[in-house]
Amino acid sequence: MDPAVALIRTTLNTTSLIAPGPAGRAAFELFRHPVRRGRVRTREREVHEQATTERLDVGGRQVVVYQWGDGARPVLLLHGWQSRASRFAAFVPRLRALGLSPVAFDAPGHGESGGRRATVLDLREISARLQERYGDFEAVVAHSLGVNAAFLALRGGLRAGRLVAVAGVSEFSYLPAAFCAELGLNAVLEREVGRHMEQRMFPGVADVPEYFDAARRPEEIGLPILVVHDEGDDMVGIDHARRLKAAYGDRLDLVVTQGLGHRRILVEPAVVDRAVAFLADGREAAGLGVVGPGAAAQGIAGQETVGPEPAGQETVGQEVGAA
Repeated sequence: MDPAVALIRTTLNTTSLIAPGPAGRAAFELFRHPVRRGRVRTREREVHEQATTERLDVGGRQVVVYQWGDGARPVLLLHGWQSRASRFAAFVPRLRALGLSPVAFDAPGHGESGGRRATVLDLREISARLQERYGDFEAVVAHSLGVNAAFLALRGGLRAGRLVAVAGVSEFSYLPAAFCAELGLNAVLEREVGRHMEQRMFPGVADVPEYFDAARRPEEIGLPILVVHDEGDDMVGIDHARRLKAAYGDRLDLVVTQGLGHRRILVEPAVVDRAVAFLADGREAAGLGVVGPGAAAQGIAGQETVGPEPAGQETVGQEVGAA
């Protein structure tokens, strides 16, 4: 473990036993500020540098917006926590080949954008402003916390034809627990972080867990949805995807991958193939599939069955090792 993380864990856990209030406030400050800004990776750089960029002022923070293509048939890309727009580099050329124009942004406090922190409400506001700039979206493609923001934005008036949700957070209330588990913080601090989150980040929201639940009132989301999630995702568990499937039923196609984890899933060619096919013509079969790293594109489209098939579960592609 990083010595700095170990020191933070020991200090906060010990302090919480005698002064839970101050310790909780300190933990909350860590929670709402990204620990690090993601850098553009080598494999992303070429696509990243092809984008046309502009800036939006969002509450005094300069948000960097990226756009590829001629602007026709825009597709909104929403990244997750401690991530950045360049993580969608594998999607951009495939979307452009369909005649779509990807539009993305680095959230405040992320990537090249200004500020030190962001909430899903910021992502909703920026998405709405980009809709004013580019028009209705052909689709939204989102990853991780960006998925939660996508559902919130769609309920708030964002207009899109389809939604692709990759490794998405469906329950916003899980975040304090995940944050504290990652740092090894105790239950006292988890409760304090959750309380501060509700009172200080969203003071005007009466019921934060219900308001940010992507599975609530599914009738409000009328578009077709593709959810792709790895069964071994150790950051956002597969239960988040299954909650969405239970809520949206036949309007949602669920693809479960193996061995891709939380990050690799966004660059896996078989996942990109499936998402692009869904956006291209919507002919993906409803239900539950299994895709492994390295699965051939024709295996996805043809729904090739490999290995034993559990009852009620369709197996697609092939499984190859762990990420």
